[in-house]
Amino acid sequence: MLKEFIEKNRDRKAFLEHEVKGLFKTMGFSVPDGVFIPKDTQLSAFSLQLSALSYPLVAKVSSSKIISKSDVKGIRLGIKNEDELKNAVSELMQIEHAEGVLIEAMSPQGLEVIIGGVIDGQFGPIVMFGLGGVFVELFKDISFGLAPLEKDDAIWLVKQIKGYRLLEGYRGNPPVDFDALINIIVSVSEMMATNLIKEIDLNPVALYPKGAMILDAKMEII
Repeated sequence: MLKEFIEKNRDRKAFLEHEVKGLFKTMGFSVPDGVFIPKDTQLSAFSLQLSALSYPLVAKVSSSKIISKSDVKGIRLGIKNEDELKNAVSELMQIEHAEGVLIEAMSPQGLEVIIGGVIDGQFGPIVMFGLGGVFVELFKDISFGLAPLEKDDAIWLVKQIKGYRLLEGYRGNPPVDFDALINIIVSVSEMMATNLIKEIDLNPVALYPKGAMILDAKMEII
């Protein structure tokens, strides 16, 4: 599937969020239901597709040049009706380098983690795992492994982080679906091991007692 995806997009290096999510969806992973609105397109042209989404919604600026949506105030959460949606899309389309807006159904709250991969100059393709939010930003609680990873390697990778206990269930919270997490990590590692990809960034992935959802995704090929 990866090679087919790259073959179809031979003239491109970086991809938009909905394109990367579409790839992972074809691989069997869960992503939010969404509709991509290209720049300079009327929202009304997508009324049928949007009618399949239930409020509240989230709208996000989409661009291969924007590194952090939060830094450019490119996310609108909890959109409750059509008027709020129109205003959100209008504002997001005006952000510099915007190529469109991705509108999605809001996903349930889950334990957020980061799964990524990159080509390291010394070690080659590597995979990264960490808890989301302040755990990565403040505590740098992340672990690295050489791609590709077998299932046991991925389990080892996950257990290296200091916040591992949160995955097992902590202070009354249920444990997350460990198999769903490991499947994503192993698949990302296999993708990196093809040496066709420069970088993958799934940030965040929401983990639930049953299943996992890729909430944001970036990918750049070599």
